[in-house]
Amino acid sequence: MLVALVDFTVDPSRRQEALQVLLDEAETVTAMPRCRTFRPYCDPVSESHVGIVHEWQDEAGFEAYLKSEDFAKIGAVLRPLMTSAPSSRRYRATPLET
Repeated sequence: MLVALVDFTVDPSRRQEALQVLLDEAETVTAMPRCRTFRPYCDPVSESHVGIVHEWQDEAGFEAYLKSEDFAKIGAVLRPLMTSAPSSRRYRATPLET
């Protein structure tokens, strides 16, 4: 399994807007082949943080998402809202319990 953690900052007045973009796309992304979860969230102690937790069955599934029109669409809306470059960390993971 591949786990990707993405974090970025936005102007606090636009945080809900950025989060809503991700929430609106969550169903579409989770319906993609090999996607296990796509969970947007905001850090409760930061007024500017937005993040996403991704879980994919494999790296190929995640790579297909990165090449998808949906990924491009999300990026086109979010990038102008960002006040910092996004941080993306990817991990190969083996679930110990489900």
